[in-house]
Amino acid sequence: MTSQRTRERLIQRLYEEGLSNARVLEVIRSTPRHLFVDEALAHRAYEDTALPIGHNQTISQPYMVARMSELLLEAGPLDKVMEIGTGSGYQTAVLSQLVERVFSVERIKVLQDRAKERLVELNLRNVVFRWGDGWEGWPALAPYNGIIVTAVATDVPQALLDQLAPGGRLVIPVGSGEVQQLMLIIREENGFSRRVLGAVRFVPLLNGPLA
Repeated sequence: MTSQRTRERLIQRLYEEGLSNARVLEVIRSTPRHLFVDEALAHRAYEDTALPIGHNQTISQPYMVARMSELLLEAGPLDKVMEIGTGSGYQTAVLSQLVERVFSVERIKVLQDRAKERLVELNLRNVVFRWGDGWEGWPALAPYNGIIVTAVATDVPQALLDQLAPGGRLVIPVGSGEVQQLMLIIREENGFSRRVLGAVRFVPLLNGPLA
């Protein structure tokens, strides 16, 4: 089920669902998603669905990975992107092929350690990792041209807004329970513009690192 045909079927589906950034679609096509899930689930790796990765976390569905990546790149190339929620490392791997540098924060150390190994295996070496609280971001290396959050926050963390460069873009799911909305926030000259992009479903963005 990890054949090229299965991958092509996934790309066709994403295209039919309105995704049109050729570069993003090509990276989704060429990134081996089956390496980012447990072997028992590898046969489902190219379905357009989220899958469990342990620790009450999931690998995001390919549509959402592609959609959030498209939104980040909508205004052109980015050189410095922070990812909140390394998780399996799949979104990290996709981003690392689309932007110059990725700074990825994850609170669950065992997940991040596994993700690091996968990226080394794929020879993706433009990613720096931090084990820490996603609500805090990574202020020491701010500002960032783009920030992508792969878990739902009850509200937009002020720390992430503060770490966004002028003109920078933040893609984040916001809400609680069943009511979650994907948002695009852009740092303008006089504050922030916000676009609500529709209903989504993510695991919650929690405080505090876990070994």
